[in-house]
Amino acid sequence: MPGSTDYIVPLDALSMADVPRVGGKNASLGEMIRNLSGAGVKVPGGFATTAQAFWDFLDHNDLRARIDAKLTALDVADVTALAAAGAEIRGWIEAAPLPDALEAGLCEAYRALGNTVSVAVRSSATAEDLPDASFAGQQETYLHVQGEDALLLYVRKVFASLYNDRAIAYRVHHGFAHADVALSAGVQRMVRSDIACAGVLFTLDTESGFRDVVFITAAYGLGETVVQGSVNPDEFYVHKPKLAEGFPAVVRRELGEKAIRMVWRDGLTVIEDTPAGLRRRFALDDAEVLELSRQAVAIEQHYGRPMDIEWAKDGETGELFIVQARPETVKARVSGAGERYTLDASGDVRITGRAIGQKIGAGAVRLIASPAEMNRVQPGDILVTDMTDPDWEPVMKRAAAIVTNRGGRTCHAAIVARELGIPAVVGTGEATTTLQDGEMVTVSCAEGDTGMVYAGKLAFTVETLSSESLSKPPVKLMMNVGNPERAFEFAQIPNHGIGLARLEFIIARMIGVHPLALLDVASQPPAVRDEIDLRAAGYADPVVFYVDKLAEGIATLAAAFWPQPVIVRLSDFKSNEYANLVGGDRYEPKEENPMLGLRGAARYVSKMFRPAFELECRALKKVRETMGFGNVEVMIPFVRTVEECAAVVGLLADNGLRRGENGLRLIMMCEIPSNVLLADDFLQHVDGFSIGSNDLTQLTLGIDRDSGLVAEGFDERNPAVKKLLAEAIAACNRHGKYIGICGQGPSDHADLADWLVAQGIGSISLNPDTVVATWRRLVRH
Repeated sequence: MPGSTDYIVPLDALSMADVPRVGGKNASLGEMIRNLSGAGVKVPGGFATTAQAFWDFLDHNDLRARIDAKLTALDVADVTALAAAGAEIRGWIEAAPLPDALEAGLCEAYRALGNTVSVAVRSSATAEDLPDASFAGQQETYLHVQGEDALLLYVRKVFASLYNDRAIAYRVHHGFAHADVALSAGVQRMVRSDIACAGVLFTLDTESGFRDVVFITAAYGLGETVVQGSVNPDEFYVHKPKLAEGFPAVVRRELGEKAIRMVWRDGLTVIEDTPAGLRRRFALDDAEVLELSRQAVAIEQHYGRPMDIEWAKDGETGELFIVQARPETVKARVSGAGERYTLDASGDVRITGRAIGQKIGAGAVRLIASPAEMNRVQPGDILVTDMTDPDWEPVMKRAAAIVTNRGGRTCHAAIVARELGIPAVVGTGEATTTLQDGEMVTVSCAEGDTGMVYAGKLAFTVETLSSESLSKPPVKLMMNVGNPERAFEFAQIPNHGIGLARLEFIIARMIGVHPLALLDVASQPPAVRDEIDLRAAGYADPVVFYVDKLAEGIATLAAAFWPQPVIVRLSDFKSNEYANLVGGDRYEPKEENPMLGLRGAARYVSKMFRPAFELECRALKKVRETMGFGNVEVMIPFVRTVEECAAVVGLLADNGLRRGENGLRLIMMCEIPSNVLLADDFLQHVDGFSIGSNDLTQLTLGIDRDSGLVAEGFDERNPAVKKLLAEAIAACNRHGKYIGICGQGPSDHADLADWLVAQGIGSISLNPDTVVATWRRLVRH
C-alpha cells in the first residue's frame, strides 16, 4: 500500500523533472525555490500532492471507470449536457473520502507549516503549462484555507475542479485524453495580499511580443480580480537592458481604475469597493516595480523563455512573492515584417481624396460632427468628418479608416492616421454630404497618391513581407514615431532608430493639460482644477505629473529602439493647438496664422512660455541621465534666425542639456528657407540638420499645407524645393555634420528618396508603413 510519502512532496524537493508527478505549476514552484532563491526570487513554501494520490483517490472510491464512462458519452458542444455531466462528476469527487494515508499525509504536512496557518490550495494539472497548451485558470484556487478539516475539504474541491466545464471542453478540443490528465493540489503558505496588492506580470509585451520589457499589472487585494479580469489594474513597463545596468527603468505607468478588491473578512473572501484614496494611487511604488522586474528577469533567464507570472505582496511584511510562473503561450507577432495591402475587387467610387498610408479598411460609415459624438464610433467603423484635431485621437484609434473633407497629406488627420497604422483619405471636399451614415464602404489607400472610397465591403488581401533577407541600404533608414503605445510594435520593423519623435503626441495623448496651467493650478477655475486632479492622480503633484508623463513617453520610445538613436523634437504645437489643451485658452494668443506665429524656438525663449519649456528640459534630462537612455538626442524645430538658435542652445544648457555633455547631440530642424541660406552660420551652434520637408515646401512655395484648395500644388519635388534640399545636404556634409530628412516626402515619393541618396543624405526617416518597401528599393538601386 502506498504511504504518505508517495502522496505528499515538499515544494522545495521538486523540480521541472517532476511535472508528471505534480503538474507544471507545482513543479515550477519547486524549481524556483531550489534554484532561484539565491537570485532574490521569493516563493512561499508548502507542499504538493502527487498524481499517484489523485489516481488512488479515484480508485479508492471506484470513480475512475464511472468518470470515464460519463465523459466518453458526452458531446461537449452540447453545453447543457456538458454542465450536467461536469456537475455530477464534481459532486461524486467532493463527497468521496480521501484514502487514510493521503489524509494523514496532508494533516502532517499542514501541521509542519503551523497548526492554524492560512494557506492557499491551488490546482496543478499534470499536463499543465506545456509550451503548446495552457491549462491555466481552468481549475480552481482556494485562498485563506485554515485548519485540517478545511484543508481536506478544499483538496477534494481542487481534485473535483479537474472536471470543470471549461477544463473538460479544453481537453477535448486540444486532444488530451481525460484519463491521461491527473490533478496535483499545491498547498502554499498564504501571502497576505488581501491587505496589500497582487497581480500578474509578463516578461515581454503581450501585444507586440517585444522582448525587452517586463509588463506588470497590479491591483489591491487578492490577485484573483486581476487574473479573472474583473478589475482594471495599474500597468507598468520596465526596460530589461537598462534594469540590468542598474537604472530605475520604469518607462511607463498607467493608473488603473481598481474599482473593487477581494479581501478576507470574517473567514470569507469578499468583494468590496476599493476606497477612493487608494484608487487614485498606484498599488506599487517604483522600488517594488523594479524588485518584481528583477525577480521576473531571473525566472525568465532560468527557464530560457518568456514567462507569465503571478505575484503577491504581503501586507504584514511588505515582501513581494512569486506565487506562480509558467511559460507565456501567446504567440508573439512576427518580428521585423511589413505588410502589403491589395484590393481584390472593384466597385463604384463614392469619393476620392489624398491617400494616407498604404492600407485598406472597410466598414460602416459613421458621420461625426464633433468630439462630443465620439461614443457613436464603434471599433471597425469608418470615421467620416469635416476635419480633425488632437481631441479626436481616441476615436480615430477605434476606426478602421478615416475620411475627411479638408486637409492635405501633412494635416493632423493624416499624421495621426499614419501613427495609428490606419488608412485615411483626406481633402475629399464633400465626404460628409456624399456618404451616408451607416453606409458600408471600403477605403483604399493602396493604389497610389489618390485615396479611393468604394461602395460596399470589397475583398482585399494582406501580404506579410519577411524582412530577414534585407541587405544593408546605402543610407540609414529611420522612422517617424510619435505614439509611444505603438513603439514596441514599430521597433520590430528593420530600422536605424527614430529620426523624428514628436512630443506633441505625448503631450496631447498622455497629459492633455497646458503646462502653464499645471504650474499655476491654484488660480485655475474649479472645473479645470478638478480635471487636473483627475489626470494627475497617482503623481506627487501636477508639475511632477507633467514631467514624469513626458519622460515616460520619451523613455518608452527610447526603450523600444535602444540602443539606436532616438531624435526627440521639442514641442512644436501652434498657439491654437496649445489652446485646445485643458486650461490652455487662458495662456495662448489668438493668432491669425498660427503656422507662422508663436511656435518652435521663438516660443521656448519667450517670457510667456519659458517656464513650461523648462519642464520639457527636466523630462529629457531625467530620461537621459536618471533612466540612462543616452540614445535620446534633442531636436530644435522652427528656428527663424541664428540668434534664436544660439538662445535656445544656451537655454538647454542652462537646464542641464549641454551640447556634447554625456554624448548629447543637438539637431536643428531645417525647415525654413533661412536655415538653408545661412546654413554655415546655424551649423556653428548645432550638430546637424534634420530637414522638415513639409514646412520647407510650404514656405518655399507659399502653399498652406492644410488647405485642400491648393493641395495639388504641394510637392516636395518642385525644383525650388529640391535646390534648397541639395544646398542643405551639401552644407552639412561640408562641415562633417549629421544630415537627415524627417519630412513626409520620401515616404510618399520613391523617386525623391532615390534623389536624396544621390545628393548625399545621411539618413531618411520614414513612416513605419513605408520602411520595408523603401529599404528593398534602395538596396536594389
